[in-house]
Amino acid sequence: MFENQERTHLDQLGEFGLIDHLTKNIKLTQSTTIKGVGDDAAVLNPEGKRVLVSTDMLLEGIHFDLAYTPLKHLGYKAIQVNLSDIYAMNGIATQVTVSIGMSSKFPLEAIEELYEGIYLACGNYNVDLIGGDTTASKQGLVISVTVLGYADEQDIVYRNGAEEGDLICVSGDLGGAYTGLQLLEREKLVYLENPNIQPDLEGKDYIVERQLKPEARKDIIDLLKDIEVKPTAMIDVSDGLASEILHICKQSDKGCNLYEEKIPIDPMTYETAREFNLDPTVCALSGGEDYELLFTVKQADYDRIKFKMDFTIIGYITEPGAGCNLITKSGNVHALKAQGWNAFTPPAV
Repeated sequence: MFENQERTHLDQLGEFGLIDHLTKNIKLTQSTTIKGVGDDAAVLNPEGKRVLVSTDMLLEGIHFDLAYTPLKHLGYKAIQVNLSDIYAMNGIATQVTVSIGMSSKFPLEAIEELYEGIYLACGNYNVDLIGGDTTASKQGLVISVTVLGYADEQDIVYRNGAEEGDLICVSGDLGGAYTGLQLLEREKLVYLENPNIQPDLEGKDYIVERQLKPEARKDIIDLLKDIEVKPTAMIDVSDGLASEILHICKQSDKGCNLYEEKIPIDPMTYETAREFNLDPTVCALSGGEDYELLFTVKQADYDRIKFKMDFTIIGYITEPGAGCNLITKSGNVHALKAQGWNAFTPPAV
């Protein structure tokens, strides 16, 4: 994919030269970062707060397809999916490390494009890049990101705090990333059959961006703090709504009722799902990669959240014996099942 571009082979720089080239313009902004790139280890000062740490790995051919994923978008997304984990703990992300493995097919210009996205994400979310590693890979591109964040102990929200009667809320809308993926996969197949046909993505910008360039919901954490509401349990929607609410219910030893009519689905997501003969509700429940925040709040907080357009109340927590259920638009009750992403048995696209 880089044949027609100017190429600088990585062996011209070597590993340390590549690291120097990619990190020479790093600017640190966090007061908790004492020393970043340039020594054997970074030095951080959490200043009495609890430290939050999460790691994700993205593998070419498993988590992304370079046939339709721009490297700049990929770098941006690699950061976002990790920041989302810290926000799901009601914390603030502050530092990341990025490690990449790449094959010889990638010239320096491609890696620079990847890092443009990484730096853009760090800048937009006020996060310091403080280290990482580079290595050769025989399996294509590998990206591993570790994110660190901080929170006061009393502010941290776990998955296991939901109580009977709590309201279930979700930010944004769901299913867009999955329908965007279906669209990209379709256009890839069309291109492979006839490279002269241009991709037909007109009018589908929103769902394509939901797949290629998601945004972690730091704004929801800020909003909850502003209205003085602390969730009782929280998780980010990476594997699909059904999978995530089941995690909360299992960890909290509770059941739940979700209402299909309340699940927020964008009109473009709905229309595109129908074009692919998919049920929009199934896309929301099992599609994944939306990176919205799913959380529970006490009923006493209802008046503080009822008029907030940033999230939707979609159900409530029940006693464990009631099970985890979806109440359909017609009033039927179905047991919720986790059918989203499984790292070892990826769903067919």
